[in-house]
Amino acid sequence: MFILLSAAIAPSLALFSYFYLRNQMATEPRRTLFHTFIYGAVVTFPILFIQYVFVEEGVIAHGFAQDVLFSSTIEEFFKWFLLLIAIYNHVEFDDPYDGILYGASISLGFATVENVLYLLTFGVDTAFLRALLPVSSHALFGVVMGYYFGQAKISQNERRKELLAIALFAPMLLHIIYNGILTFKGNWMYLIVPFMLFLWWFGLRKVKLAHRDLVRHLHEQNKL
Repeated sequence: MFILLSAAIAPSLALFSYFYLRNQMATEPRRTLFHTFIYGAVVTFPILFIQYVFVEEGVIAHGFAQDVLFSSTIEEFFKWFLLLIAIYNHVEFDDPYDGILYGASISLGFATVENVLYLLTFGVDTAFLRALLPVSSHALFGVVMGYYFGQAKISQNERRKELLAIALFAPMLLHIIYNGILTFKGNWMYLIVPFMLFLWWFGLRKVKLAHRDLVRHLHEQNKL
């Protein structure tokens, strides 16, 4: 059991440590980040329950709509909603890079619980592939979501609603594409590799841009 839990949790800790240490100027309190991680972990259960009810009741008859569209939409919506109501207006969310950290944290909380449940069902043999695909993809969806939350935080009022909407729909679209690729049985590996390379490039570009905006933000504060 200890080995299984370690294999399930380690990828999330490694990815979060990477994003946290990537920016030496990030001073976000670890307690708040831990709380955000817990929010993501806890919300896994209502999401899974809703998905289970929809499947059992046959609310969505088409498999693609259920497994790709609905699943991707509900997961990203709940993470976005929690960030919006619990973190976005938090006093400690005060610079662009904070969005990256909070987005990654809530997504990795969700991915960790999902990964534990999956490995408990299918065994530790799937741990390596899970770390490369679902866990890292959730982290990068969270980075993209958090980037736009960070941009909304420092933007003028007229652009905030637009950026908050992009914070929801950009990771949602990426998640739909990811889940859609997995439905190509027998050929999904040929599609998932270039997609994951693109996702890493896109996510790390957002990290770089957030870091640049943080430097500019701190410079402007020092001038005041």
